[in-house]
Formats: sequence, C-alpha cells, structure tokens
Amino acid sequence: MGDLDGSAQRLVAVRPDELSLDEVFRAVGDPAAGGTALFVGTVRDHDNGAGVTALGYTAHPTAEAELRRVADKIVANHPVRALAAVHRVGDLRVGDIAVIVAVSCPHRAEAFAACRALIDDLKREVPIWKRQTFTDGTEEWVGAC
Repeated sequence: MGDLDGSAQRLVAVRPDELSLDEVFRAVGDPAAGGTALFVGTVRDHDNGAGVTALGYTAHPTAEAELRRVADKIVANHPVRALAAVHRVGDLRVGDIAVIVAVSCPHRAEAFAACRALIDDLKREVPIWKRQTFTDGTEEWVGAC
C-alpha cells in the first residue's frame, strides 16, 4: 500500500538527546502529501492518581531495530509518503517530550490512521520501559511504552 522500499522512513531513532518537533515535522515533508499527522508524548505530572516527579526511559539494544520494523509495517499497511518516529531514553522531567511520531499521506484521514497505528504499535511492540518516580519517593517500572 505504502512505500515498501524504505524511503518513506525518513527519521527513526531511539536516543538520549532532547527531541525536536521541527526536526520531525521537516522529516515528513513531502510535496505529494495532503495530510500530516503528528503525535507528541510528554511526561505528565500524575499517573493513576499519584503525583509523578520524573521518568526514566530504558531501551533494549534492539529497540531501534524494532522501531524500524514497526515503521515498515505502518508503511506497508497505509499510503505513507513519509514517516518519522523518535523516542527519548534517559532521565526526563515533567513536561519533557518523550516521543514524537509523524506521518504524511495523500489525505488527512489516512495520515491520522497511520499516525495512530504508529504510536500504538510503538508502545505495544518496541522494547522501551519507563521508571516513574512519584511524589512520595516510590518508584514503579511500567512495561513497553
């Protein structure tokens, strides 16, 4: 359905550096795309009624390869012109950007569907885990994000 030769994957990375909305948006620019959908995941100050002060993300060494596999699946199942997905690892504070995914497609409905599938599959399949630190000093590890 989409671009199966891999050229639609413009930016796929797991890295400790601060993430840039501008970098991701530029990566998915395509003159044949009429719709671009972008999702930004940020560290919030609560989870299940408990105050959160920080998060730490840890990735398995295969995380970036798994993210590329997930991106390949999205490209194969949607009319993707360009795709970008970046996830941060390391220690983050409330308000920091943890993940950005973006997809451009010929039309907006396709872009929304592909972007949603990309973030959902990333959270379900890419081996990245988070450690939440709560205001009471306790910590909790959360499965793949």
